[in-house]
Amino acid sequence: MKDAGNDRGDVAEAQARADEDERGLVKAALQLLGIRNLVLAIHDPSFPSDDAEDIGRGSPYTEGGRRFLRFARDLGFNGIQLGPQGETSADNASPYDGTIFSRSTLSIALARLAEDGPFGALLRPESVRRIAAERPAGSEGRALHRYAYRAQRAALREAYASFVDRRRRGELGALAERLDAFRKRNAAWLERDGLYGPLCEEHQSGWFHGWSGEPALDRRLFAPGPGEVVACEERRRELLERYRDELEFYAFCQLLAHEQHAALRKVTGELGLKLYGDLQIGYSPQDAWAHQSVFLKGYLMGAPPSRTNPEGQVWSYPVLDPAQYADGSSGALALVRARMDKMFDEFDGVRLDHPHGLVCPWVYAADAPDPLRAVQGGARLFSSPDLPDHPLLARYAIVSPAQLNRAVPRYADDWVSSLTPEQVGRYSVIFDTIASCAEARGRAITDIVCEVLSTLPHPLKAVLERHGLGRFRVTQKADLDNPKDVYRSENAAPSDWIMVGTHDTPPLWRLLDAWERSSALERQAAYLAARLAPSPAEEGAMARALASDPRALAQAKFADLFASQASNVMVFFSDLLGVKEIYNAPGTIGDHNWSLRVPRDYERSYSEMRASGEALDLPRVLALALRARGGAESQERRDLAARLERRSGAARGQR
Repeated sequence: MKDAGNDRGDVAEAQARADEDERGLVKAALQLLGIRNLVLAIHDPSFPSDDAEDIGRGSPYTEGGRRFLRFARDLGFNGIQLGPQGETSADNASPYDGTIFSRSTLSIALARLAEDGPFGALLRPESVRRIAAERPAGSEGRALHRYAYRAQRAALREAYASFVDRRRRGELGALAERLDAFRKRNAAWLERDGLYGPLCEEHQSGWFHGWSGEPALDRRLFAPGPGEVVACEERRRELLERYRDELEFYAFCQLLAHEQHAALRKVTGELGLKLYGDLQIGYSPQDAWAHQSVFLKGYLMGAPPSRTNPEGQVWSYPVLDPAQYADGSSGALALVRARMDKMFDEFDGVRLDHPHGLVCPWVYAADAPDPLRAVQGGARLFSSPDLPDHPLLARYAIVSPAQLNRAVPRYADDWVSSLTPEQVGRYSVIFDTIASCAEARGRAITDIVCEVLSTLPHPLKAVLERHGLGRFRVTQKADLDNPKDVYRSENAAPSDWIMVGTHDTPPLWRLLDAWERSSALERQAAYLAARLAPSPAEEGAMARALASDPRALAQAKFADLFASQASNVMVFFSDLLGVKEIYNAPGTIGDHNWSLRVPRDYERSYSEMRASGEALDLPRVLALALRARGGAESQERRDLAARLERRSGAARGQR
């Protein structure tokens, strides 16, 4: 009789060989297609967790998170794009409103604190089991931000109490030394971020503008006015002493988060996965408080009316003060440099959220009674030399009135009609700083990813060209009636990043349902056939086949990415796995946003859905792209396409 354990071992070994073979084919196809980066995008809360470690929210630092990374690697991805990883508040789960230096303590893997190892078993295993067991039932598909926030804080308090007690008894010396070194190395931001919470409690408001009690200078503790420098220094010393224990607890939690991230970097490095961070354009309330001295007074940043958001968006984010750009050793550029140095220390590459805000931010009056109306009547900070409704912006203008196109709205891409090289350099001050930080940390300029969507103002276009950087091409948004549309795949350049959707768009699988109920399916099929048919003679038959089979059309929609000239492809996790639920619906607030998670049984469900064409089938998609591209290596591409087709989910499902 065969040993069952050996049978399972043989099956696992055979599966590993099969995965290796498929990965090799995918890698070869990417090389032939000129794809340098194939990146899977997923934010921390969306990661799956093992039952015993699931606190109601995912994390890449958990064992379940690491297994998902191996799953992505085995499919052929060579990079992972995370979302912003800053600390968020109990009532706002948006990672784009998180802190810029402090890491989210919600992502700390509690189960690792219960193990003997670098953290010295600070948590009792039963504490982790209790949190997992008390997680509200029926919530597996969504992150539970409020539950996780409360449970995580309580568990970290327990871990810290254990640390303090054991340190007093002469134990955990190595951890204590690491904490001391961490506090000294990061004192500049730990002190500021750590004080904000206690001061919010003291003043009974989570927003520093609402601190109405005394002393009033708490509101500007790190931005003293004339004659307040000494008083603010004395107040800071008083607060540091009063909240000494709270500040050490804050630093302790940050040490855990930073060390677990460093461990993740080792894991992704061993897996051959490039790890991308996300530099959000906004600032958390504590950052707006702590760094207010470098922000422009009287104006806030928002999003102007656009194709994506016709009404514009009220962001209420601070905007860096241009008057401080000249001094690179302090002020606004010093903050940019500190952020970027930290990002490049912790990631292999960085996504720049809304880079318009770094080059030509759209600003509006901070004291306007109707913020939305103010946003709609806002202006570009450096492109408004003579606007009667924004006279204060004239001092920051880089362009002259003669360089403006008055025939279009001031938010239009061609509002600025021309630029000299010297003017491009002035628009590029922050980008140049970012590029120098990348170079200093051994990163290439191509390790910077720019989230440029429907709008590309001329100054931003010039700055991207100056650095050889591309834009996003989100193909689900393509206007099929406009050959010049920015989202169409045939308009992509090698430096661009192309994708079907992002964290802010509906998954492709949800769109298919809508397309089936309209004529959009036939129009998509005709467009994709024109892009992918190996020859004009085959175009009609392909269009009819795709129109009659939405699942096949979905695979063709993915293949369109790889058949383009873009050398960087990004896939959001819901598009990979065949998930129809939305991760974030811009302009809406609620628990439905920022909470979608990878299905608990994703390995089984993905295999089944891939076989039926209901999830991304990478071998099948790459085969389509190879046949579409043809060219000088057409025979090599046809041969590789045939081998990939034999590895596709459809072929496996027939065996």
